[in-house]
Amino acid sequence: MLIYYYVGHKTPIMSVGGDTLGEVFFLHLDNTDEELYRKLVHLLSESGYQVNQVPCERADSERLSFEGLTIIPERYQVLLKGNEVALTKIEFEILLLLAKNRGRVFSKEQIYDIVWQEPYSGDYNIVMSHIRHIREKIEDNPGKPLYIQTVWGIGYRFNKNLSSSL
Repeated sequence: MLIYYYVGHKTPIMSVGGDTLGEVFFLHLDNTDEELYRKLVHLLSESGYQVNQVPCERADSERLSFEGLTIIPERYQVLLKGNEVALTKIEFEILLLLAKNRGRVFSKEQIYDIVWQEPYSGDYNIVMSHIRHIREKIEDNPGKPLYIQTVWGIGYRFNKNLSSSL
């Protein structure tokens, strides 16, 4: 059984859910729940469960800027060379996840689990489709992407070599 826990939400939430097979569970914890978190991790680890932390920071006041691309989380806004780019909520969440974790590779499965906040039991092509749409909207040449890179056979990452500025 895999157990994922998410930390970093602005509102205090704690929920436990699992798929119909009971093989994947999700814990959502507020940053202020550190003692509860430590007790749960200890209890679950002692019970033989594999526990994984997944960074899941949500919209906050931090503005992310990378060589012409600016992400403003609290407004769900993306600017490309000063012009607003219209992204769906899911596209924005995927872009924000990758940009906040610049250089870290996420599999399609991890992206789905984090962004949709539920285990996926179907075809991960939906993630590939969203990545393609994001690239079409933010990349000068979607065939040779600057921002979102494919790591063949593994997943996607935000280009760690881009200079960032605030």
